[in-house]
Amino acid sequence: MAGRLDGKVALITGACSGIGLGAVELFVREGARVVAADLQDEKGAMLERRFADLARYIHCDVTVEADVAGACALAGEAFGGETITVEGWDAVFALLVRGPALGMKHARPLMMARGGGSIINTASIAGLQAGWGPLAYSTAKAAVIHMSRCAAAELSPHRIRVNAICPGLIATSIFGTALGMARDGADQLAAMVAQRGAVAQPIPKSGLPEDIAAAALYLASDDSVFVTGTHLVVDGGITVGSRHAWDPAAPSPFAAIFGMTQWDLQQAAAGGP
Repeated sequence: MAGRLDGKVALITGACSGIGLGAVELFVREGARVVAADLQDEKGAMLERRFADLARYIHCDVTVEADVAGACALAGEAFGGETITVEGWDAVFALLVRGPALGMKHARPLMMARGGGSIINTASIAGLQAGWGPLAYSTAKAAVIHMSRCAAAELSPHRIRVNAICPGLIATSIFGTALGMARDGADQLAAMVAQRGAVAQPIPKSGLPEDIAAAALYLASDDSVFVTGTHLVVDGGITVGSRHAWDPAAPSPFAAIFGMTQWDLQQAAAGGP
């Protein structure tokens, strides 16, 4: 009988005694491969011998970043997995969160002197739903959305509005860059999105930079004078729901779950036999 953790990799700290050791024993029994992190090297060596190829020990002080990084790296090297460097994470946040924050900081006194204004930050649908970008990028864009909301509250007494725009699949190189592509590859992907993007969302057209510009124009103008602290999703409807919700040709997940055809589901919905 398959274990509940078959195919999974676990990193367990404090793994050579107490609760940590109990977790190692249970996880291995349920099919996981384990990196056991602890400061007790003798016990760690015994644990490795006990579980052979199913567990690897590493000396790790969880208060030392280099030790934690080493434990994560061992998990990836020994058993596979995905990692991100601290430097890479910080670089993404410096660009996508710190950058807009600095812009707001220095725009604030100028707008106050003019009696108000409108700040528009660029977020993303990746900040709203999982699956639209890498972890660091998506987390940073979520931060931009909330930062805009908090800044709107703080700056409202000065008649400064703050909003964010969440673009969807837009034909620009930024989309590919966010996925880690080199510039040439990102440019090629942008051209592909422009050609084929019309089938990606309910509104049958490719998302273009001018669509985002039009949204920015609305938020910058007095047409949105009563709008602040929110995010405007400009994605052609790609986040409204699963594809079967708007594409009649797309199979419903219920069909696969219950072993029914699309026709069966339609008949059931219509009250047929």
